[in-house]
Amino acid sequence: MADAHRTVLLVEDNEDNRIVYSTILRHHGFRTVEAVDGEDGLQKASEAPPDLVILDISLPRMDGWTVAQRLRGTPATAAVPMLALTAHASPGDRERAKREGFNGYLAKPCDPAAVLSEVRRLIGA
Repeated sequence: MADAHRTVLLVEDNEDNRIVYSTILRHHGFRTVEAVDGEDGLQKASEAPPDLVILDISLPRMDGWTVAQRLRGTPATAAVPMLALTAHASPGDRERAKREGFNGYLAKPCDPAAVLSEVRRLIGA
């Protein structure tokens, strides 16, 4: 598939969510790298910048807001698109995500097809 060279870093502490979202992305030809907390996600992004970061906000060790700020502040990852996938679903959270440099925002629970659609919108089909 055309997406096989595209890497998505999925930073999500909930194992069930990681399994569901990474499975659908891999099924559609994306390569996935998984991280279970904010520090792990930041480390994996710095080691091998992905084409897209899907980032939960409520993460252990370092929240998604902090991860996003650090990604945006690092030259190698500053331009990497970020998709917030979070239970933080208030209008204020959506606006904060825009201010923090997220390129997309999905509220949990989220249909895996919607995640796939946003990934394709952000990094191509």
